[in-house]
Amino acid sequence: MPAVFRFFSVFPLRLLHIIGCVLGWVAFAVSGVYRQRFLANAALAGYSFAQVRAAVGHAGRMVAELPRLWLGAPVPVRIEGEPCVEQAWAAGRGVIFLTPHLGCFEMSAQAIATRWSAQQGPITVLYRPARQAWLAKVMETARNRPGMQAVPTTLAGVRQMIKALRRGEAVGLLPDQVPPEGLGVWSPVFGKPAYTMTLAARLALQTGATVLLVRCEREPMGRGFVMYAEPLPQPLDADLETAVRQVNEAMEHVIRQCPGQYLWGYGRYKQPRAESPAAEASS
Repeated sequence: MPAVFRFFSVFPLRLLHIIGCVLGWVAFAVSGVYRQRFLANAALAGYSFAQVRAAVGHAGRMVAELPRLWLGAPVPVRIEGEPCVEQAWAAGRGVIFLTPHLGCFEMSAQAIATRWSAQQGPITVLYRPARQAWLAKVMETARNRPGMQAVPTTLAGVRQMIKALRRGEAVGLLPDQVPPEGLGVWSPVFGKPAYTMTLAARLALQTGATVLLVRCEREPMGRGFVMYAEPLPQPLDADLETAVRQVNEAMEHVIRQCPGQYLWGYGRYKQPRAESPAAEASS
């Protein structure tokens, strides 16, 4: 499999996106469970299939573009919203970048690292190591690149994120990822209770870091990506559960900016898994 990744890493992004679009529609056609979850999640948010059908192909593009993003030559990315990022850096308390499972969230951290790490230090990103040894090695190599530091979902990883924020650096999170049992709270997402990580809110409340919302959209015809950054609609409340709800509402806001590239098939409302990596025991 590593050889396959290296093989596809030299493909043009446009070709990878074409392949990925086909794969996305094949998965949608053959997997009834995935298709039903996709349609149910979109309907819950108030979207018809016609409004979000593009997301079927984008789910496949997300997979197909990984070899190029992890092992290949850099791809074009444009950043919108730089002034709000510069203002966040100027506050001097660190920056927490939050993005949902939308577009090329893998590219968001890379774009931030490329643009700001030389002046502001690396961005620390949280990730769950893959079970397959070969994939874990590829992910470790790809995400620990200049300007980026990847830390695992463990207590040690969370401590590294806190230290980075206290140094005035940045961290990146996907707060709509379902955490293990005991490490989250039930909070509404598009009106339905979803088990939600508290880590993003805890980091902000504990360190006083500035929270920014980001999304990285794919441009047509494989021309690259555009990363958008914006501030939270309102400051986080001091009450943790209220702050978690505000984070969910912020993710809804980001998703509605580009519903055609959101992973509607993601199991956002699934029951948490029964394991305890202590990813959020930092309070």
